[in-house]
Amino acid sequence: MGLFSRSKEGGMMDVIRCDEPEYLIWKWRPAGNDANTTKKENSIRYGSSLRVKDGEVAVFVYSQKDGPVQDYIVGPYDETIKTANFPVLSSIVGLAYGGDTPFQAEVYFINLAGNIQIKFGIPYFDVRDWNPSLKISRLTAPVAVRGTLTFNITDYKAFIKLNRLINFELDTFKNQMKDDLTKEIKKIVTNVPNQLQVPLIAINEKLAEIESYTVPLVKNNIESLYGITIKSLAIADVEIDKDSEDYKKLEKVTSQQDERSLDAQFNSNLKILEAQTDTTIQNMADMQAINAVNMEESLRIQREEMQRAQQLQTETNFFDTHKLNIQTDAQKTILTSAADSLGAMGNMNLGSGGGGMNPAGMMTGMMMGGAMGGQMANMMNNMGNNMQQNMQSGPGAMPPNTGQAGGPPPPPQSAFHISVNGQQAGPFNMQQLQQLVMNGQLTPSTFVWKTGMAEWAEANKLIELQQLFNSAPPPPPPPVG
Repeated sequence: MGLFSRSKEGGMMDVIRCDEPEYLIWKWRPAGNDANTTKKENSIRYGSSLRVKDGEVAVFVYSQKDGPVQDYIVGPYDETIKTANFPVLSSIVGLAYGGDTPFQAEVYFINLAGNIQIKFGIPYFDVRDWNPSLKISRLTAPVAVRGTLTFNITDYKAFIKLNRLINFELDTFKNQMKDDLTKEIKKIVTNVPNQLQVPLIAINEKLAEIESYTVPLVKNNIESLYGITIKSLAIADVEIDKDSEDYKKLEKVTSQQDERSLDAQFNSNLKILEAQTDTTIQNMADMQAINAVNMEESLRIQREEMQRAQQLQTETNFFDTHKLNIQTDAQKTILTSAADSLGAMGNMNLGSGGGGMNPAGMMTGMMMGGAMGGQMANMMNNMGNNMQQNMQSGPGAMPPNTGQAGGPPPPPQSAFHISVNGQQAGPFNMQQLQQLVMNGQLTPSTFVWKTGMAEWAEANKLIELQQLFNSAPPPPPPPVG
């Protein structure tokens, strides 16, 4: 028996496959047979060849008394029909005839890889406006919706349960789906202004929001109704009929509402601006008052600080004078006591007996008085020199003597600083420098500096100091005896 020869029991050995270029559901039938023309078109010889391409699924539908049952062969597949790959077939085909018995089955190929598009256009239907102030409106206007639905089949078992495969026509299927799609979109878009709080007159400006709101609702309903998978639902346009009387009325009312809203907003903004201006002015006045208080307090503190500084400066300037007064008072007390003692010494009885003036005591008193007088003269001279030096060189120094009252002032003396063992000392006048030379603390190689010199120099290199080292030392004291 040949591969494609006829069997006396009926049925043919065939190659079962789908060669359609574009399809969603395609029913296989033997060559030359139309659908539902004869039962032989569903008679399949056990052992026929089955070829299923990748992205396809072949469905064998068997009519049983309890209802149709199916075997699913998912591509790619290219083998002869065997019970090992057909669980349902193995239970209904009698093997007593060595596989020659034909079996009845409808074979459908389902395209799992193809995407089907449905372009839809929903004619004008009335949509109610949404009023932001009233939250509802009695005004309506005609709206049309256009877009594209793209779907495919992924759950083929659910698709077969929901759709009759015999005589499946894609156009019929698309038209049926388009009717249900139109109903869903109309129902959803009718409530869009209220749900999204979008004025109807601006509905075509909210395509993205409308699409995001519409797609999930349509997807759930259509997928469950037809067993398909919606890949995309694009709403291309939501158009309002601007030539309709309803739209013109809506536009007029909306314009009046917008004008009133703008006026109210303007008045509100104006009041806010006035309140902000008043607040700003008050804040500025408060700030100025605070600044005035702060300024007054700052000036008071500055005055007190200046007075304190002046008082401190005055106390510093007259500190030496005050100290001199204290020393003078103390010395006066000492000298007074000495004078009293001197007078008493003149009457001292040195053992010569008798009363009256005592010559020896008087001589002793004169000697002691002379010594005290010299001491007092030295003390007064030293205090006068210190006071004059402090008043001439210290803060608040007295102006130099002009010579009008007591003759010309003494010539100015140079004051030098010296460097001893890396330590600076001074300033010293010429008399003090002479004393340092005699003490050996100032030598010709000692570095000295005074005001006006650019740098330190050795003492013997300054003409005015050379005389300190050239003067001959005093002769030795005369011998005792």
